[in-house]
Amino acid sequence: MNQMLRVPREETSLRQRTTQTLRTAILDGVFAPGQKLSERELCESLDVSRSCLRESLQHLQAEGLITIVPHRGPEVTDISVQEVRDIYEVRASLEGLASRGFALHASAGQRAALRAKLGELAVPAVASDKVALLAIKNQFYDVLIEGCGNLVAGQMLRQLNNRVTVLRRISMSQPGRLPQTLAELDAIVTAIEQGDADQAARLSAEHVQKASQGVLRAMAEKAGPAS
Repeated sequence: MNQMLRVPREETSLRQRTTQTLRTAILDGVFAPGQKLSERELCESLDVSRSCLRESLQHLQAEGLITIVPHRGPEVTDISVQEVRDIYEVRASLEGLASRGFALHASAGQRAALRAKLGELAVPAVASDKVALLAIKNQFYDVLIEGCGNLVAGQMLRQLNNRVTVLRRISMSQPGRLPQTLAELDAIVTAIEQGDADQAARLSAEHVQKASQGVLRAMAEKAGPAS
């Protein structure tokens, strides 16, 4: 058998673990948007080779989480105001479509799972833990995507998810946003349970629009007054 055809299982697994570790660090806010990353320090911290690290960084660049700047190296992608508007415009359309599909096609078990995930978001211990909160919010949308009956919409939402998670961290940090989010999601789930697909779609789009407003407001406050 030709040795060139052997699959390097352990090395592939190491690259996957490296990619996941870096992805989680970015999504959890360990590395801030715009932060420059030192390949040498990352190799030492992760205990991986430079080639393994670079493959992981290229993968994360394809996901939109890392930008590799010529002659400067990798840095965490800093999403612009226009990109935020674009991302949320697409997300509003896709989530509206997914919610409509879920109301029409989801099984009783999937509907119960969606309601259960919403309940987990309201648990005080979760509400006070940003990492846990974002993880369960992602799980809520995983259930929605699985039951929406539209594979293409689901794939597109998953592709957006990493950048949305970064923005969701900003949105959920706004004072009073969590109670509003829970109320908005409860209205969406209730519309789904009642089989009102159009209402579920409309409420989902409105929920995304309100989240977008929170992110843009936070970005404006961080930037300060225009000179």
